Amino acid sequence: MNEPTAAGADLEAPAPLDLPTGGTVAAWTERYGNALMNTFGRPRRVLVRGEGPYVWDADGVRYLDLLGGIAVNTLGHAHPTLTAAICAQLGTLGHVSNFFATPVQVSFAERLLEISGASAVPGSRVFFANSGTEANEAALKMARRTGRPRVLALEGAFHGRTMGALALTHKAAYREPFEPLPGGVEFVPFGDAAALEAAMGDDVAGLVLEVVQGEAGVRPLPPGYLAHARRLTQEHGALLVLDEVQTGVGRTGAWFAHQHPELGGGVRPDVMTLAKGLAGGFPVGAVVAFGERAAGLLGTGQHGTTFGGNPVAAAAGLATIGVIERDGLLERVRDVSERLAGALRRLPAVREVRAAGLLVAIELNGPVSTAVAEVALEAGYVVNPVTPTALRLAPPLILTWEQVSGLVDVLAGLPADLVAGEVAS
Repeated sequence: MNEPTAAGADLEAPAPLDLPTGGTVAAWTERYGNALMNTFGRPRRVLVRGEGPYVWDADGVRYLDLLGGIAVNTLGHAHPTLTAAICAQLGTLGHVSNFFATPVQVSFAERLLEISGASAVPGSRVFFANSGTEANEAALKMARRTGRPRVLALEGAFHGRTMGALALTHKAAYREPFEPLPGGVEFVPFGDAAALEAAMGDDVAGLVLEVVQGEAGVRPLPPGYLAHARRLTQEHGALLVLDEVQTGVGRTGAWFAHQHPELGGGVRPDVMTLAKGLAGGFPVGAVVAFGERAAGLLGTGQHGTTFGGNPVAAAAGLATIGVIERDGLLERVRDVSERLAGALRRLPAVREVRAAGLLVAIELNGPVSTAVAEVALEAGYVVNPVTPTALRLAPPLILTWEQVSGLVDVLAGLPADLVAGEVAS
C-alpha cells in the first residue's frame, strides 16, 4: 500500500496570495460596472469585511447587517466556530465527486433528518444541492416522476430563477422574458382554501408552498391553511412540498417554520427544500424527502450535481446547526423578534409589522420603502425594500435587542413626509 505524501513537500512553502485591498467605494463601484453583468443593478455599497452582525464598506463605514445576505448569514460574519470548521475540512478533504461518500456528508444528512423529524418516517432521505433554486428544481423533478401532469403553486410565490423553479414562481416580470417555461404549473390565489380545494384533483402531482412568502413581503399562510392543504394532498395522493429555503434552520425561532403551531400546525410535508441559512453563508441546498415514497422518486442517474453535499459545505452545515443548538439561538430569535415587533408597532411611520421570528416585514404608510431604506443605510443599518411599501429584515440569528434597537430610533426620527408615506417632490 502506498503511503500518502504531501504535495510539494520538497518545495518551499509558497507565500500567501494577497486579496484585493484598498480603493474607495466609488472606485470599486465603477470597476464593478465595467466587470459584472447588470443583473442586480448598481451595488448600494462595496463591503470589505464583517464581524458578528456588522459589516464594513471600502470607506471604513460600519453597518449593522439586518439583511444577512437575504437570510443567509445565520451566525453573522466570521463566526469562529464556522470558519474553523470550514478551514479544518478544507485542509483535510475539500471536494470529491458523488461517486464517493464522506463521513461529514452522511452526518450532515442525518442531522437534517433528525431536526426535521423525517428520521421518524422510515425511508426518509436527503439530496444535497448548492442553492434554493436547485433544491426546488429537484423537487419539481420529483413531482414529475409521479407521472401526474399538474403542479399547483400560489400566487405571490417565489421559488427561484432557473427554468423549472421559475415555472413555480408567480411574478410575471420574472417569468415573461424567458417563456415558454416548463408547463403544467397552475397558480392558486394566496391563502384561499376554497380555491385550493377546487383546484386539487387526482391528476395533481404536487402542491408547492412557502409557509411564509418572503419575496412577496413576509406573508405567512393564514391559520389553518397548511393543515387544510395537507388533508387535500393526502386525499388526492399529491405531494406536499414546503419551500423552507428562506424560513428554515432557525429563522422563525423553530428549526422550520411549519413546525410552529401558529404557522404550520405541525404538519409533516412529503418534501422540504432548504438553502440560504443552512450553512451560515457557505453555498448549500438540500431536499428532505419524508418517507420511502418521496425518497424513491429520483433513482440512480435521474438527478445529480457536481458540488452538492461536498465535504466543506457539509462541515459548514454541521457547524451551523451545532452553534444554533449550543448557543440557544432559537430562543434568542423568539425573544428579539417579540421585542422588535412590539417596538416597531408603536411607531407612527409603521402601518403593520409581520414577523416570523427574525424574518420581519415593516409595512410603511405608503410606497416609500426605497427612500426609507436609504435613510437607514446612511444611518448605518442594512435593510431591504422588498416591496414598494415594505422593508424586510432577515438578520443573523446572533442579533441582540440592544444592537437592533437603534433602527427603531432611526424610524422614529423619519421626516414627516416619509412618516406619512409620501416622497417629497
